[in-house]
Order: sequence, then structure tokens, then C-alpha cells
Amino acid sequence: MKKRGKNYQEAAKLVDRTKQYGIAEAVALLKEASKAKFDETIEVAYRLGVDPKNADENIRGAVVLPHGTGKTQRVLVFAKGDKVKEAEAAGADYIGDADVIAKINNGWFDFDVVVATPDMMAEVGKLGRVLGPKGLMPNPKTGTVTFEVEKAVNDIKAGKVEYRVDKSSNLHVPIGKVSFEDEKLVENFATIMDTIAKAKPQSSKGTYLRNVVITSTMGPGIKLDVSSYE
Repeated sequence: MKKRGKNYQEAAKLVDRTKQYGIAEAVALLKEASKAKFDETIEVAYRLGVDPKNADENIRGAVVLPHGTGKTQRVLVFAKGDKVKEAEAAGADYIGDADVIAKINNGWFDFDVVVATPDMMAEVGKLGRVLGPKGLMPNPKTGTVTFEVEKAVNDIKAGKVEYRVDKSSNLHVPIGKVSFEDEKLVENFATIMDTIAKAKPQSSKGTYLRNVVITSTMGPGIKLDVSSYE
């Protein structure tokens, strides 16, 4: 078993592992436990009662957090014609077509999110083998395959986060930084919590929100009481 550092062990002592905390109390506790010398990311981890092998239970989507995540996203847009100007006006970091596709095939990945217009997907689809494993492939479900380029880029820059359940029915979403005001973290959490709760598929049986934990980059996990969302 991996041995935890002294700071983690001290922080873990503050958390009652048998208790489910309200979000406000959990956020305050996370901040009290934070000992890192950098601004830690705060993330919510979900254990869902779904079977991702079933198409309607493969939960995936995106939502704009009201206060962002504290991270500046570098956006790459694949577009042509007037949509190139639209991407430029919206503040896309990189814009291109065949030339950028060649760069990516040669190992260039200096971007965080990829947006593509539908008429570019025939070419962008060829990058599936390299973008897919990194979670960077544009997808209509997350709003990254669209002709509404300006809105897509603006949403991403404003704090849009993508979520996707993995093969083990787990889902992870960042909601901000330790430096955020408590109220902003609580509001960001409420936004993603509402979104995940409403994404419950009709075919899901039993408990949907099996376990929800909030944690910081270097801190212990804190179980949350989400009974009001069931």
C-alpha cells in the first residue's frame, strides 16, 4: 500500500470517514485541510448506479459552471470559411484545418479542448486514434461539434466542463480551486450536481448516486450527503 505523506495524514485526521457532509461544511473542511504550496484543484467524484455498456446509461455531456474552474482552457477550432473569422473573434487559441491535423499527427498537443464544425468532421475523424485516448475528440453531446462556433468557444472560456462516466461507472468533474470563495465552490457544485442528477437514465435500477466524494489535489476525500438529489 502506498504510504501517504505527513501533510495528507494530518489532513485526513480532520475528516470523519463515517460521516456524510453537507457541501458547505465539506468545502470549509477541504480548505482547512489544504497544506499544498500551490492552488489545488477541487474535484467531485461520483460512483453511479449505471452500466456504461448500455448506450442509454453511458452518461456524457458538458455544463458551464457559473464561476469557472480557475483554469484557462486553450481552445483549438477546426473550421473553414466564415467560421474561421467567428472563431478568431470568439478568442480561439488555435484555428486550422489540414495543416493543424498534420501537426497533431506529428505529436503537437498544446491545447485543452477541440471544437469542430460538422463539415470538418470527415477530416478531424481521422485523428480519432490520437485524440480519442486523450479525451479530446469533438463530440455533439458535449457541444464541441457545432456550427455555433462563437458560442462553443465562449462557453469553454467561461468555464465549461465535460463529464463522462468511465467503464467502472465512475465520473470525475473539477469545480474550482482552493482559492475560490466558499460560496462560488458551493454554487459550482450545485450546478454539476443538478446536471448529473437529471442525467439519470430511466433504465438505471436501484440507487443512482451511490457515492459522491469531494477532494482536493493533495487532500483526503470527503463523502457528501446528496440525499436531497435522489
